[in-house]
Amino acid sequence: MHGKMTKLNKYARQTRLLVAVDCIIFGFDGTQLKILLIKRVLQPLKGNWSLMGGFIGSAESADEAAERILKKLTGLSGVYLEQMHCFGDPKRDTIERTISVAYFALIDIHKYKEQISHEYHAEWFALNEIPKLLFDHASMIEMGRKKLQYKAALHPILFELLPAKFTLPQLLILYEAFYDASIDKRNFTRKVQTTGLLVKLNEKDKDGSKKGAFYYKLNRVNYRSNLQAFLYIVPNAHKLF
Repeated sequence: MHGKMTKLNKYARQTRLLVAVDCIIFGFDGTQLKILLIKRVLQPLKGNWSLMGGFIGSAESADEAAERILKKLTGLSGVYLEQMHCFGDPKRDTIERTISVAYFALIDIHKYKEQISHEYHAEWFALNEIPKLLFDHASMIEMGRKKLQYKAALHPILFELLPAKFTLPQLLILYEAFYDASIDKRNFTRKVQTTGLLVKLNEKDKDGSKKGAFYYKLNRVNYRSNLQAFLYIVPNAHKLF
């Protein structure tokens, strides 16, 4: 009994900290990679731009909190959501000592834009047009992009940003925008078609030209099993490792 009480006393003497989650929500509008930001609705710092976040409840895990917060803003569930990093600098939050577990999420802007809550004045910003953010949220976004670039070089998760059917030119634009690089169109098309990840449809998108471009959809079975399908498609992938 004495040993148990000693352990409890050690717990009691520890500093109590707040733990939050912040969601870096990526979207792609067809030409630009974007981040969804909100305006803080509470004082202090009310009206400042920030990532969507909140505190972890006493009866929920960090993953559950991230899913709850994402759904509250976008109305979505089942979105690609991945824990990224823990930010614990003692001075990161100017209000109270708070540790934040950061996540990144990938959503299709066009499919979900009407479901976004207006309670927080949410807006999409291009990565090169992000306004000044609260706390260390800018550092979170920068780390999120780098980690996602690394992961996308191994696994085709950027498909999560595309609609259910898409063209190869749209896919090329996405990868060029995400890696800020020019990719050879012929080599890209050839390599993508050899991955076994795409199913060609009989429909064409004729908005760009009279000839049009065939639509494709993702082969979900191969997508989940072929974790290294895009390793040699991403430009300069070897520099990411």
